[in-house]
Amino acid sequence: MKELELKYGCNPNQKPSKIYMSDGSDLPITVLCGRPGYINFLDAFNGWQLVSELKKATGLPAATSFKHVSPAGAAVGLPLTETLAKIYWVDDLGELSPLASAYARARGADRMSSFGDFIALSDVCDVDTARLIKREVSDGVIAPGYEPEALELLKQKKKGNYNVIQIDPDYVPAALEHKEVFGITFEQGRNELNIDKDFFSNVVTENKEIPQDAKRDLAIAMITLKYTQSNSVCYVKDGQAIGIGAGQQSRIHCTRLAGQKADNWWLRQCPKVMALPFKEGIKRADRDNAIDLYIGDEYMDVLADGVWENTFTEKPEVFTREEKRAWLDKLTDVALGSDAFFPFGDNIERAHKSGVKYVAQPGGSVRDDNVIAACNKYGMAMAFTGIRLFHH
Repeated sequence: MKELELKYGCNPNQKPSKIYMSDGSDLPITVLCGRPGYINFLDAFNGWQLVSELKKATGLPAATSFKHVSPAGAAVGLPLTETLAKIYWVDDLGELSPLASAYARARGADRMSSFGDFIALSDVCDVDTARLIKREVSDGVIAPGYEPEALELLKQKKKGNYNVIQIDPDYVPAALEHKEVFGITFEQGRNELNIDKDFFSNVVTENKEIPQDAKRDLAIAMITLKYTQSNSVCYVKDGQAIGIGAGQQSRIHCTRLAGQKADNWWLRQCPKVMALPFKEGIKRADRDNAIDLYIGDEYMDVLADGVWENTFTEKPEVFTREEKRAWLDKLTDVALGSDAFFPFGDNIERAHKSGVKYVAQPGGSVRDDNVIAACNKYGMAMAFTGIRLFHH
């Protein structure tokens, strides 16, 4: 298939729309089910690059959950703890395959943002992963292949209209890429930067110690940022992104946004939150919404009299600011990546509040000394990569 006609472009009024190979060769994908749209393919192709690079860097199966051309989550296939299985709503599925664990982590880190996602998988989609995908609200999935039973499960989703794309894992794009804006063609070399654990050798802080697991997490952060709309910052812990701040004009706003998401991920694991008395039959999305409100500043939106009865069997106690801070202080050893240099130490101050111990950023600011001093203040180890990772 050399071209594929799409229903419309980014918006319904943008017609005609299609994808094709400019050199006349065959597309490297096959649509096995559904009718993916313009934005679906943008998410699919960016997501596929991300998980392919995560697999190459870590040797582990990888998954990402994309929304509007930025990842809401990304992870590798490490086993889930009992707590994570519960907060990701997969504790009823038994022991998951590594690929399914990767998607549970990618989807679960920020379930509010992942609602209606497009999924990318580094490996052939197995039955465990398909079972997990089948029950979530999602627009589609791209993978290098599908087990027959897994494909049949996915074809049952959305009354047979779920988007399932198979991509040729051996496809290599041209070295030059083109983009048209306002009728003007842009050309640039593809960003073929290889990010692995050796990417973080230039440690500029007093603390020079970055363990192998932390280097893995920093690699996950930087690869995730490579496919996140800039400006962007990513917090990672134990093989998964736990907070991604994308598309902000200010670096500190990226750090705050991603930090708040990381905080929410950790607050959801607090026993007080995990013990919330939900009514029988409450859907996962409604539980996610209720938890997000409960742990945030607008908690009365779910705890007010006449409202809480819709969600809980009894009225929960308020999760106080002091209780939240005490629990957040237990979050440690978080890795943080930034797609461009930190211009001020305030980013490090904010990162510290979310348990960050390891930092990777390009360096090159006139205030590098200030940022390094802020890291030294908290005993953080920071590596300068010398490489910017803008993505637009």
